[in-house]
Amino acid sequence: MSEAPQVVVITGLSGAGRSSALRVLEDAGFFCVDNLPPALAPELLGLANREGMLGRVGLGIDVRTGAFLSGAEETISELEASGHRVQVIFLDCADDVLVRRFSETRRPHALAQTGDLHGAISRERDRLAGIRARADIVIDTTDFSVHDLRHHLIDYLGRDPDRPSMVVRLVSFGFKYGVPVHADLVFDLRFLPNPHFVDALRPKTGMDPDVSAYVMESPETQKLLRHLQPLLDYVLPQYAREGKAYLTIALGCTGGRHRSVAMAEELSRQLGDGHEVVVVHRDAQRAAP
Repeated sequence: MSEAPQVVVITGLSGAGRSSALRVLEDAGFFCVDNLPPALAPELLGLANREGMLGRVGLGIDVRTGAFLSGAEETISELEASGHRVQVIFLDCADDVLVRRFSETRRPHALAQTGDLHGAISRERDRLAGIRARADIVIDTTDFSVHDLRHHLIDYLGRDPDRPSMVVRLVSFGFKYGVPVHADLVFDLRFLPNPHFVDALRPKTGMDPDVSAYVMESPETQKLLRHLQPLLDYVLPQYAREGKAYLTIALGCTGGRHRSVAMAEELSRQLGDGHEVVVVHRDAQRAAP
C-alpha cells in the first residue's frame, strides 16, 4: 500500500483568500477539491490511497458546506487517526477589509441573504470558531496582496522540520499609512534622528548604506538596541513555546522609508543566527515626500 497522502485543509472567512490559497496548492502539485462536504473526505482520500494516485491533497472548507461544516473537526481527527498527515490553515481578515473586498467584487456572502454583510461575517466567525481553534496556523490576510499570501503559503508548506519552529517577520512601515493590523509587537521609532531632514539622504531608503549609518550610529539608536536585544531574546522563545508559527514585529517611523527600514535590516542581521527571519518593507517604495 502506498504512503497516505498529505492533506492540507484551507479554511477561513469568506473573502480572506481561500480560493487564492487553493490555487497556490494546485500550482505546487496538490490535487484540490473545493467545498467538499467534510464527511466525504475520508472516502476521497481512501480511494486516492488505494490507487496510489494522489500524494498531496488540498481541501477547501467554508460555510458554503452548510450543515456539513459541523462535522469538519471530527473528520480531521478521523483522517489523522487513519495515518494521514493533516495540516489545517485558517485564513483570517479584519471585518472592514472583508466588507470592502465583497463590495469591490460584488460577490454575495453565503450568509448575507438579507444583505447584512457585517452580521454575516459575525455569524461566520461563530460557525468557524471550532475549526479555527483546531488550525495549525492562522494567517491574517488583512494587509496581504495575493503575492504575499502565496509567499507565506509556499514558505510554510515547504519548511523543513529541522528548521526553527517559528518564523520571525520584521515589517517596516510608516505611521502615516497605518499600523499593520496583524502585528504581534509594534515599536515606534519616530524618536530616532530622521534622515528625511538631510537633503542628501531624503530620496534614499534605509537600505542605502549612508541612511543606515546615519540611523544606526546615533546614540539614541544604540541605546534602543541595548534595551531591545535582551527583550527579544526573552520574548521570542516564549512565543515559540506557545506554538506560534509566525511572529510579526512591526517597526514604524513617520513615512516607513528610512528609520524603520534601517532598523528592520539591523534586527534581521542580529536575529538571523538563531531564528528564521523574513523582512518586509511595506512602505519603503512609496514616493518620497
